[in-house]
Amino acid sequence: MTNRIDKLFAAKRRNILSVYFTAGYPQPDDTASIIRELAAQGADMVEVGIPFSDPMADGPVIQQSGTAALKNGMTLRKLFSQLEEIRSHASLPLIMMGYLNPVMQLGVEEFCRRCGEVGVDGVIIPDLPFKDYTERFKALGDKYGIRFIMLITPETSDERIRLIDDNTSGFIYMVSTASTTGAKDRFDEKTLAYFRRIDGMSLRNPRLIGFGVSNKATLDAAFANANGAIIGSEFIRLLGAEQSIAGAVSTLMKKISQGKG
Repeated sequence: MTNRIDKLFAAKRRNILSVYFTAGYPQPDDTASIIRELAAQGADMVEVGIPFSDPMADGPVIQQSGTAALKNGMTLRKLFSQLEEIRSHASLPLIMMGYLNPVMQLGVEEFCRRCGEVGVDGVIIPDLPFKDYTERFKALGDKYGIRFIMLITPETSDERIRLIDDNTSGFIYMVSTASTTGAKDRFDEKTLAYFRRIDGMSLRNPRLIGFGVSNKATLDAAFANANGAIIGSEFIRLLGAEQSIAGAVSTLMKKISQGKG
């Protein structure tokens, strides 16, 4: 079976919108409902965050949601159980994003096997060393049809970017800044220059830009310089502020609608 991430990029090369949320937030059993609502309202891909007690790459909004999710009793095993029936309701690509510790506690092969069983298409583990990926994780990803997505930042060397591009599939996650996640009003010229530099490398893999995408200006900049964008903190903020999941998704889509097409 063709991986849904690959199918998405084969069908739609530009203006791809991926939305991130933390599993177990705002309510412990919201996971499937959020995915279904995002799919219904036009998201191209969804990233489901695994809450963790020490999320080093995340800004305050995502950290706060993770803390709330852990208090709600969210675990990796519970998340897999919440995704058991998701493929009856949503056909868009699903990414699971989390840190290495919970994956190792479950067991790497068990994690990959469960991802394959419930229909997860890709995994992002920000603190997974590239050497460990090539020596252990890549073969298991291939076995269970899971794409391991690697992150690059403005500080990542061209040599390492080429290495990642040659040894991964799915897409490359372009972190907009070297800082943690969080919404920004617009990207500065230094960040835009980084986007243009990577765009000029003619990489084999598609690229999505994340960290700081939250409005029309930042979304337009991401769409202009990559295959698409990832929105996280702004959507999580809306999930906490709006009275319903549908309302949070609708407000997000309205806020970025002029930038999506």
